[in-house]
Parts: sequence; structure tokens; C-alpha cells
Amino acid sequence: MKKKDSSSLRKGYTTGTSAAAATKAALIRLLSGEEVDSVEVTLPMGGKIAIRIEWTHVGNGSVTCAVTKDGGDDPDATHGAQILSTVSLNNDIGTIRIEGGKGVGRVTKPGLGLPIGAAAINPVPSMMIKTAALEVVGGLIETKGITIMISVPMGETIAQKTDNPRLGILGGISILGTTGIVIPYSTASFAASIRQSLDVALAMGVDTVALTTGGRSEEFVKKFFNDTLPEHSLIQMGDFVGYAIKQCRIKKVKNVVIAGFIGKLTKIAMGVKQTHVKGSHVDMEFMANLARDCACSAYILSKIMNANTARHVQEIITEHGISGYFDMICKRAHASLIEDEEHSLNLQIVMFDFDGKVCGLYPRTKHSQLWCE
Repeated sequence: MKKKDSSSLRKGYTTGTSAAAATKAALIRLLSGEEVDSVEVTLPMGGKIAIRIEWTHVGNGSVTCAVTKDGGDDPDATHGAQILSTVSLNNDIGTIRIEGGKGVGRVTKPGLGLPIGAAAINPVPSMMIKTAALEVVGGLIETKGITIMISVPMGETIAQKTDNPRLGILGGISILGTTGIVIPYSTASFAASIRQSLDVALAMGVDTVALTTGGRSEEFVKKFFNDTLPEHSLIQMGDFVGYAIKQCRIKKVKNVVIAGFIGKLTKIAMGVKQTHVKGSHVDMEFMANLARDCACSAYILSKIMNANTARHVQEIITEHGISGYFDMICKRAHASLIEDEEHSLNLQIVMFDFDGKVCGLYPRTKHSQLWCE
């Protein structure tokens, strides 16, 4: 069989986009009586995507719609899952309450950016669901409230193929997505994209590129540079940090900034050059040893050793005001990527917290401190 051309790989959409589409269709049926076979969903970074509605069921004062999640040409475990949204009106005026039903996991450990006990519906999907709802209800929200129940009939079974049980998300899958779109996970196509992006940047005469792990870190690094970097200097490397740095050396890029969050930067600090979640896990002993170097107490070291995620470690370090910890991760990441006696590549590592504030930096030069202000 002929291998499919990587450049023609079809994109998919996230569970968050699926939930937003099902919500919008259900509210249209509830409020207007019209049953639709597709809806347009507004994406977090702008633009819209049309999503097919699988089926609609009218209940007693509620409507349920289903979307079949499509992961594109390189799907994950949730590809083909039915994402359901059941909507109804209530008398809690001006509110949109989003709940997790059957097959949506519950958070049982800290460090996931959601309260313990909450449904595993991440903030960006929640925002997408609310946006979709408001596009339908309009001014009615001033006289009524809306209850939205997201469920995934096979979610508990699907979750066993993911990291959810290890992370303490029990009973189902997570409703995820930061951009609303799933880019096919193809080593060949991603590598080609990195090479091509570097070629364009150099052809445009730039001497600095910012390699980011995704869309959010790209948005934050724009602010880090006070919006002075041209768009062609911004390159999403995804999980391919080792490959991206190698290409920067080959193509003789002068200045490289790697920007990301604590999880992937810690993996890089550990020496992992391909950081996809299924291929590696953050080592809590490694993170605790870094904290030991910051003269942390035995109590804090114990909390880190028992942390659930790298984000959880970040919360512990921030809560206890430990100075220099995030800079140290950046320094270790820098050391893992720079070659002995290398003079050709000027590399800087930047760590953001989840609100976009710089929390770690190496090297911390005078110029880079100005960037952080």
C-alpha cells in the first residue's frame, strides 16, 4: 500500500469542539424547535469550523445532541467517541452551568488546573461551550439560566487507553483542547514543517527565532518580545525539540528562544528530546532533587515527590515562595540542548506560568530582563 503523503494529512477537531457543537445544536432545537444536521463553532484563536451533528433526542424539558469526535488522519484514543450535550433551562438567571455526566472523568488529584471533585472539562473547552451557548440564547440569558451536561457514553472504557487514571482523573475522559483543532501527529510532516519554517525565517533575514511547544506558548512569547518578533520568526516545534535544535544548528540560526510550560521544559531538562506525553513522563524524583538544590525543607521535598503532575509541583513551589527553582529547570534544559564548547547557537529558555507570566528564564541577561517587564 502506498504511504499517504504527509502534506495531505487531514486535521481533526478536539473533544472540546465536539462538546461545543453538540451544545449549540441542542440549544437551537430547545429554543426554536429546529433540528439541525450541522453547526458552526467559534474557535478560541478566531475563525469557525462546521461540525456535523450525529443525532438529536428531545426529552422532558431538555434536548440532547451528539457529535462523533473526529481526530483527523492521526487520531488519538477519543477518535470516534460520541460526545453528548444535554441542555435545559433553569431559573438561575444569567448563569451557564456546565456539568460532567457519564463518561466524563472527575478530578481526584491536585495539579491539573481544576478543583478536586470537578468534572475534567478544561478551561478553554468550557469557554468554547459557553460561547456556543451564548451565540444561540442571546438576550434570553437575562431572564433564564442554562444547564449543560456533557457526557461520553464510552468514556470510561476509552479513558483506560489514556493517562487519565495515572493523573487521578477517574470515571472517564477529559474534555480537552486549546485551539479546537487536532493537528495530525506525523513525525514526517511536523519535521518538514519545522524545516520549512526555519527556511522562510532565514530567507526573510531574521537572526532570532522562537520555538514554542504550541499555540498558547506562542501567544505568550509574542508578549515576551513585546510583539516585536515578526510572525515568520515564530515556529511551533511541538514535541520535536531535539530535531528543531538540530535544524537550527544546521541552518546556522544565530539566536534561538525555546518557550513553554513546566511539564515539557522539565522533560527537556531531564534530557528528553521528544516530549510527547505518551513517550515520556516527568520524573518527580528529578524535580525533588532540583528543589533540594534550592535548599527546600524535607516537608516540601516530600510534597514534590508525591505530586501528581509538573503543574502540581509548580503550585507547590509557588505556594512556598521557593526562589530560583524555575530558573534552574530552564538552566538544566539549556544544558541538555547546548553542545560542549558550542559558540554558534545563542540559546535562551523561557518558562511561562499558565497565565502567561514569565516564571523561569535562562540565561537571565540584562536584555532578557527588559523583555520580562
